[in-house]
Amino acid sequence: MTGRSGWAAALALALLLPLAAAAQESGLRALATSDDGRGWEAVGRLDLGGRGFCTAAMIAPRLVVTAAHCLFDKGTGAAFDTSEFRFLAGWRDGRAQSYRGVRRALVHPDYRPGPGDPTGRIASDVALIELDRPIRDGHVKPFQTAPRPRPGDALGVVSYAQDRSERPALQESCRMIERRGAALILSCSVDFGSSGAPVFRIEDGVPRIVSIVSAKAELGDSAVSLGVDLERPLADLVAMMSRSDGVFARQDTPRTASAATGGAKFLRP
Repeated sequence: MTGRSGWAAALALALLLPLAAAAQESGLRALATSDDGRGWEAVGRLDLGGRGFCTAAMIAPRLVVTAAHCLFDKGTGAAFDTSEFRFLAGWRDGRAQSYRGVRRALVHPDYRPGPGDPTGRIASDVALIELDRPIRDGHVKPFQTAPRPRPGDALGVVSYAQDRSERPALQESCRMIERRGAALILSCSVDFGSSGAPVFRIEDGVPRIVSIVSAKAELGDSAVSLGVDLERPLADLVAMMSRSDGVFARQDTPRTASAATGGAKFLRP
Protein backbone atom coordinates (compact mmCIF):
# COMPACT_ATOMS: atom_id res chain seq x y z
CA MET A 1 0.00 0.00 0.00
CA THR A 2 1.07 3.57 -0.60
CA GLY A 3 1.59 6.15 2.13
CA ARG A 4 -0.88 8.78 3.30
CA SER A 5 -0.03 11.32 0.58
CA GLY A 6 -0.25 8.61 -2.06
CA TRP A 7 -3.74 7.67 -0.91
CA ALA A 8 -4.85 11.27 -1.00
CA ALA A 9 -3.65 11.58 -4.59
CA ALA A 10 -5.09 8.23 -5.67
CA LEU A 11 -8.58 8.77 -4.26
CA ALA A 12 -10.59 11.05 -6.52
CA LEU A 13 -14.11 12.36 -6.92
CA ALA A 14 -16.35 9.49 -7.88
CA LEU A 15 -18.19 9.48 -11.21
CA LEU A 16 -21.49 7.67 -11.62
CA LEU A 17 -21.09 4.51 -13.65
CA PRO A 18 -23.66 3.43 -16.26
CA LEU A 19 -26.30 1.56 -14.30
CA ALA A 20 -26.12 -1.65 -16.34
CA ALA A 21 -22.35 -1.77 -16.08
CA ALA A 22 -22.43 -1.11 -12.35
CA ALA A 23 -24.86 -3.97 -11.75
CA GLN A 24 -22.83 -6.37 -13.90
CA GLU A 25 -19.45 -5.63 -12.35
CA SER A 26 -20.43 -5.29 -8.70
CA GLY A 27 -22.00 -8.69 -8.06
CA LEU A 28 -25.16 -7.04 -6.72
CA ARG A 29 -28.12 -9.38 -6.39
CA ALA A 30 -31.60 -7.94 -6.02
CA LEU A 31 -33.56 -9.30 -3.06
CA ALA A 32 -36.62 -9.58 -5.28
CA THR A 33 -38.72 -12.12 -3.40
CA SER A 34 -39.58 -12.91 0.21
CA ASP A 35 -37.28 -15.94 -0.01
CA ASP A 36 -34.42 -13.78 -1.28
CA GLY A 37 -34.94 -11.28 1.52
CA ARG A 38 -35.27 -13.77 4.34
CA GLY A 39 -32.91 -12.81 7.14
CA TRP A 40 -32.39 -9.27 5.78
CA GLU A 41 -35.76 -7.80 6.79
CA ALA A 42 -34.14 -5.59 9.46
CA VAL A 43 -32.50 -3.57 6.67
CA GLY A 44 -34.94 -0.91 5.57
CA ARG A 45 -35.43 2.24 3.58
CA LEU A 46 -35.39 5.40 5.66
CA ASP A 47 -37.69 7.88 3.93
CA LEU A 48 -36.67 11.46 4.71
CA GLY A 49 -40.04 13.22 4.67
CA GLY A 50 -40.17 13.70 0.90
CA ARG A 51 -36.48 14.69 0.62
CA GLY A 52 -35.24 11.35 -0.65
CA PHE A 53 -34.14 8.29 1.26
CA CYS A 54 -31.19 6.55 2.87
CA THR A 55 -30.62 2.97 3.97
CA ALA A 56 -30.78 2.00 7.65
CA ALA A 57 -30.65 -1.13 9.79
CA MET A 58 -32.15 -2.22 13.10
CA ILE A 59 -29.79 -3.08 15.96
CA ALA A 60 -32.54 -3.36 18.61
CA PRO A 61 -36.35 -3.55 18.46
CA ARG A 62 -36.58 0.23 18.72
CA LEU A 63 -33.15 1.38 17.48
CA VAL A 64 -31.95 1.96 13.91
CA VAL A 65 -28.50 3.05 12.76
CA THR A 66 -27.80 5.13 9.65
CA ALA A 67 -25.44 7.85 8.40
CA ALA A 68 -25.60 11.20 10.22
CA HIS A 69 -25.51 13.23 7.00
CA CYS A 70 -28.92 11.78 6.05
CA LEU A 71 -30.49 13.93 8.76
CA PHE A 72 -29.32 17.29 7.39
CA ASP A 73 -29.73 19.50 4.35
CA LYS A 74 -26.45 19.08 2.48
CA GLY A 75 -26.40 22.71 1.35
CA THR A 76 -27.31 24.59 4.51
CA GLY A 77 -26.56 22.07 7.23
CA ALA A 78 -30.05 22.58 8.69
CA ALA A 79 -31.49 19.58 10.51
CA PHE A 80 -34.51 17.93 8.91
CA ASP A 81 -37.67 17.41 10.95
CA THR A 82 -37.22 13.76 11.82
CA SER A 83 -40.86 13.49 12.90
CA GLU A 84 -41.55 13.32 9.14
CA PHE A 85 -39.22 10.34 8.65
CA ARG A 86 -40.42 6.77 8.24
CA PHE A 87 -38.47 3.55 8.57
CA LEU A 88 -39.71 0.87 6.18
CA ALA A 89 -38.27 -2.43 7.37
CA GLY A 90 -37.74 -4.89 4.53
CA TRP A 91 -39.26 -2.52 1.94
CA ARG A 92 -39.85 -4.28 -1.36
CA ASP A 93 -42.10 -3.41 -4.29
CA GLY A 94 -44.39 -1.03 -2.43
CA ARG A 95 -44.73 -2.96 0.81
CA ALA A 96 -42.73 -3.16 4.04
CA GLN A 97 -42.55 -5.87 6.65
CA SER A 98 -43.05 -3.15 9.29
CA TYR A 99 -43.65 0.62 9.16
CA ARG A 100 -42.48 2.95 11.92
CA GLY A 101 -42.12 6.67 12.54
CA VAL A 102 -39.19 8.29 14.32
CA ARG A 103 -39.41 9.47 17.93
CA ARG A 104 -35.93 11.02 18.08
CA ALA A 105 -32.57 10.89 16.37
CA LEU A 106 -29.13 11.40 17.90
CA VAL A 107 -26.14 12.31 15.77
CA HIS A 108 -22.61 11.72 16.95
CA PRO A 109 -21.37 14.78 18.91
CA ASP A 110 -18.33 15.20 16.65
CA TYR A 111 -20.40 15.42 13.46
CA ARG A 112 -20.68 18.89 11.91
CA PRO A 113 -23.11 19.18 8.96
CA GLY A 114 -22.96 21.67 6.12
CA PRO A 115 -21.19 22.30 2.83
CA GLY A 116 -17.52 21.64 2.25
CA ASP A 117 -15.17 18.69 2.12
CA PRO A 118 -16.78 15.82 4.09
CA THR A 119 -13.49 13.93 4.53
CA GLY A 120 -12.97 14.77 8.19
CA ARG A 121 -16.58 13.97 9.06
CA ILE A 122 -16.51 10.31 8.06
CA ALA A 123 -15.25 9.29 11.51
CA SER A 124 -18.45 10.59 13.10
CA ASP A 125 -20.97 10.12 10.28
CA VAL A 126 -23.30 8.02 12.44
CA ALA A 127 -26.84 8.59 13.71
CA LEU A 128 -28.88 6.47 16.08
CA ILE A 129 -32.64 6.61 15.57
CA GLU A 130 -35.28 5.66 18.11
CA LEU A 131 -38.49 4.50 16.46
CA ASP A 132 -41.87 5.62 17.71
CA ARG A 133 -42.72 2.00 18.55
CA PRO A 134 -40.56 -1.12 18.77
CA ILE A 135 -40.71 -3.66 15.97
CA ARG A 136 -41.45 -7.07 17.45
CA ASP A 137 -42.31 -8.87 14.23
CA GLY A 138 -40.71 -12.30 14.35
CA HIS A 139 -39.57 -11.88 10.76
CA VAL A 140 -37.65 -8.65 11.51
CA LYS A 141 -34.75 -9.60 13.73
CA PRO A 142 -32.28 -6.86 14.74
CA PHE A 143 -28.66 -7.37 13.78
CA GLN A 144 -25.83 -7.69 16.23
CA THR A 145 -22.69 -5.63 15.74
CA ALA A 146 -19.08 -6.78 15.69
CA PRO A 147 -15.63 -5.16 15.87
CA ARG A 148 -14.17 -3.46 12.81
CA PRO A 149 -13.00 -5.69 9.96
CA ARG A 150 -9.36 -6.11 9.00
CA PRO A 151 -7.81 -5.49 5.57
CA GLY A 152 -8.67 -8.39 3.29
CA ASP A 153 -11.74 -9.48 5.26
CA ALA A 154 -14.69 -10.61 3.15
CA LEU A 155 -17.74 -8.40 3.66
CA GLY A 156 -21.29 -7.96 2.43
CA VAL A 157 -23.58 -4.98 2.11
CA VAL A 158 -27.36 -4.65 1.74
CA SER A 159 -28.55 -1.34 0.35
CA TYR A 160 -31.16 0.64 -1.50
CA ALA A 161 -30.03 3.14 -4.14
CA GLN A 162 -31.30 5.45 -6.87
CA ASP A 163 -31.66 2.59 -9.36
CA ARG A 164 -33.07 0.14 -6.79
CA SER A 165 -35.27 2.27 -4.57
CA GLU A 166 -38.09 -0.29 -4.49
CA ARG A 167 -36.11 -3.32 -3.47
CA PRO A 168 -32.75 -3.80 -1.77
CA ALA A 169 -29.73 -5.51 -3.27
CA LEU A 170 -27.15 -7.73 -1.62
CA GLN A 171 -23.47 -7.77 -2.48
CA GLU A 172 -21.68 -10.69 -0.86
CA SER A 173 -18.31 -10.39 -2.55
CA CYS A 174 -16.72 -7.13 -1.42
CA ARG A 175 -13.72 -6.70 0.86
CA MET A 176 -12.04 -4.25 3.14
CA ILE A 177 -9.08 -2.72 1.31
CA GLU A 178 -7.52 -0.45 3.92
CA ARG A 179 -8.21 1.54 7.04
CA ARG A 180 -7.32 5.22 6.81
CA GLY A 181 -7.85 7.08 10.06
CA ALA A 182 -11.40 6.20 11.08
CA ALA A 183 -12.52 5.48 7.51
CA LEU A 184 -12.66 1.99 6.09
CA ILE A 185 -11.88 1.80 2.36
CA LEU A 186 -14.13 -0.91 0.92
CA SER A 187 -14.63 -2.51 -2.49
CA CYS A 188 -18.40 -2.63 -1.86
CA SER A 189 -20.66 -1.15 -4.56
CA VAL A 190 -22.83 1.79 -3.45
CA ASP A 191 -24.76 4.64 -5.04
CA PHE A 192 -26.97 7.55 -4.04
CA GLY A 193 -29.46 6.26 -1.46
CA SER A 194 -26.97 3.76 -0.03
CA SER A 195 -25.84 6.13 2.73
CA GLY A 196 -26.19 4.39 6.07
CA ALA A 197 -26.31 0.92 4.51
CA PRO A 198 -25.04 -1.78 6.86
CA VAL A 199 -21.77 -3.51 6.03
CA PHE A 200 -21.68 -7.07 7.33
CA ARG A 201 -19.16 -9.68 8.23
CA ILE A 202 -20.79 -13.10 8.04
CA GLU A 203 -19.41 -15.76 10.35
CA ASP A 204 -20.98 -19.19 10.82
CA GLY A 205 -23.89 -18.00 8.70
CA VAL A 206 -24.66 -15.06 11.03
CA PRO A 207 -24.36 -11.51 9.62
CA ARG A 208 -23.09 -8.88 12.05
CA ILE A 209 -22.77 -5.17 11.28
CA VAL A 210 -19.17 -3.94 11.28
CA SER A 211 -19.61 -0.59 9.48
CA ILE A 212 -22.10 1.64 7.68
CA VAL A 213 -21.65 3.34 4.32
CA SER A 214 -20.69 7.02 4.46
CA ALA A 215 -19.42 7.94 0.98
CA LYS A 216 -18.27 6.72 -2.42
CA ALA A 217 -15.02 7.47 -4.19
CA GLU A 218 -12.66 6.24 -6.89
CA LEU A 219 -9.29 4.64 -6.29
CA GLY A 220 -7.47 4.74 -9.60
CA ASP A 221 -9.91 3.21 -12.05
CA SER A 222 -11.88 1.37 -9.38
CA ALA A 223 -15.03 2.53 -7.62
CA VAL A 224 -14.74 2.16 -3.85
CA SER A 225 -16.89 3.02 -0.86
CA LEU A 226 -16.02 4.50 2.51
CA GLY A 227 -17.39 3.01 5.67
CA VAL A 228 -17.41 4.33 9.21
CA ASP A 229 -15.30 2.61 11.85
CA LEU A 230 -18.51 2.02 13.76
CA GLU A 231 -17.55 0.48 17.08
CA ARG A 232 -16.64 3.59 19.13
CA PRO A 233 -19.10 6.15 17.70
CA LEU A 234 -22.02 3.75 18.02
CA ALA A 235 -21.10 3.05 21.64
CA ASP A 236 -21.01 6.82 22.24
CA LEU A 237 -24.51 7.22 20.80
CA VAL A 238 -25.99 4.32 22.76
CA ALA A 239 -24.59 5.87 25.95
CA MET A 240 -25.98 9.30 25.00
CA MET A 241 -29.40 7.89 24.34
CA SER A 242 -29.48 6.03 27.63
CA ARG A 243 -28.69 9.28 29.49
CA SER A 244 -31.28 11.48 27.82
CA ASP A 245 -34.91 11.32 26.89
CA GLY A 246 -34.77 14.51 24.83
CA VAL A 247 -35.43 14.88 21.13
CA PHE A 248 -32.65 15.43 18.59
CA ALA A 249 -29.86 15.95 21.10
CA ARG A 250 -26.42 17.17 20.12
CA GLN A 251 -23.42 17.84 22.30
CA ASP A 252 -22.16 21.44 22.17
CA THR A 253 -18.43 20.82 22.51
CA PRO A 254 -17.09 18.19 20.13
CA ARG A 255 -14.17 15.91 20.76
CA THR A 256 -11.42 15.97 18.18
CA ALA A 257 -12.10 13.56 15.33
CA SER A 258 -9.22 12.19 13.29
CA ALA A 259 -9.16 13.04 9.59
CA ALA A 260 -10.02 10.08 7.42
CA THR A 261 -8.09 10.40 4.19
CA GLY A 262 -6.19 13.64 3.90
CA GLY A 263 -7.48 15.97 1.19
CA ALA A 264 -9.43 13.44 -0.86
CA LYS A 265 -12.93 14.38 -2.03
CA PHE A 266 -15.97 12.15 -1.93
CA LEU A 267 -19.59 11.99 -2.96
CA ARG A 268 -22.24 11.13 -0.43
CA PRO A 269 -24.18 8.13 -1.76
